[in-house]
Amino acid sequence: MSDFLTKLKQYAEITVKVGLNIQPGQALWINAPIGTPELVRFITDKAYEAGARDVHVEWYDEAITKIKFAKAPDEAFEEYPAWRVQAVEENAVNDGAYLLIESRDPEMLKDADTRRVAAFAKASGKALARWREYMTSDKFSWTIIGAASPEWAKKAFPGLPENEAVQALWEAIFRASRVEGNDPVRNWTEHVAALHERKEYLTRKQYRKLHYRALGTELTVELPQGHIWSGGSARNEKGTVFSPNIPTEEVFTSPRKEGTNGTVRSSKPLSYQGNVIENFRMRFENGRVVEYEAEKGTDTLKAMIGLDEGAQYLGEVALVPHDSPISRSGLIFYHTLYDENASSHLAIGRAFAFCLEDGASLSPEEREKAGLNNSQTHVDFMIGTADMDIDGETADGTLEPIFRQGTWAF
Repeated sequence: MSDFLTKLKQYAEITVKVGLNIQPGQALWINAPIGTPELVRFITDKAYEAGARDVHVEWYDEAITKIKFAKAPDEAFEEYPAWRVQAVEENAVNDGAYLLIESRDPEMLKDADTRRVAAFAKASGKALARWREYMTSDKFSWTIIGAASPEWAKKAFPGLPENEAVQALWEAIFRASRVEGNDPVRNWTEHVAALHERKEYLTRKQYRKLHYRALGTELTVELPQGHIWSGGSARNEKGTVFSPNIPTEEVFTSPRKEGTNGTVRSSKPLSYQGNVIENFRMRFENGRVVEYEAEKGTDTLKAMIGLDEGAQYLGEVALVPHDSPISRSGLIFYHTLYDENASSHLAIGRAFAFCLEDGASLSPEEREKAGLNNSQTHVDFMIGTADMDIDGETADGTLEPIFRQGTWAF
């Protein structure tokens, strides 16, 4: 127990110092599951030590969410609380930091009416559009971390008793988050520096297109002129450096909206809106998804792509070597925060303004004109495999290796 609490405190420390990089006088909003009081207390303590002005905690409970989807009237899923929109927007415009602690059951809503799930996704996406615009423009510091829960642990470790599964999931989270040794903050500093070398190299290359080849995948993704690769850390409007996700193994950018063509196959299950989609493929023409199929979760996949027009186009391409620590663990987390760091991935939906030169200063209309996609959603799905090759196409049409057999070729 003492070893667990030591690691939990270290996890809280990297969340505050690396993920959020809380500054003196800054407010912090935490959205947390009710089963994580110790972690939230440690994070709150570290935040105040860093000089936070105030820490607000908003708790969520999966059991209540299930009850709502089972028994609330239909109209409850067609609206989103205006007071909450106002609160998170106010936190963002006043340079408040935001932390989401994820521990959701990957199949929390598997028995819910898919129409209700889709309706609520649309309502919340529309209501929070401005806040998400702030987030994807790095107006404020934010990060997402994971916390083990019994429901999630049973999905990730189905062969273990509940208590052992939770313990195993916590250990997997700590390893993935580089909570090891006496100085995890230093672990992160060195890791982020390595990611920066990758992203700076790719940004200098300014490839016109990326060409993906693997079993079931033959895809070309065009990149906009002036694109910027990101990864490891970001910089908010005030100039504060933060890391949006813990863990992170990716370098990523945003593609040109209408420049994706070919077929891509998923390599890991995707948990979306409390449902799991498995073994799916998509075919793109001029950027748009024109065909799709899944062995499991076809209705959920249809709802995901049909959320709005932008959900039919890509907003992100991300490179993750197949030999990343999370991939080497052999564990499927059934949670995108972790599985995306075991595999190269794509994302449908909203593009990142900061992945384009001066993108954060452009209006949404100007960003679209420059080639960036706009949507109420942003959903990552994993495509990387041990046999994946990726080439970058230069301005003169030359192909240069980026990945060979699933890992870096430079």
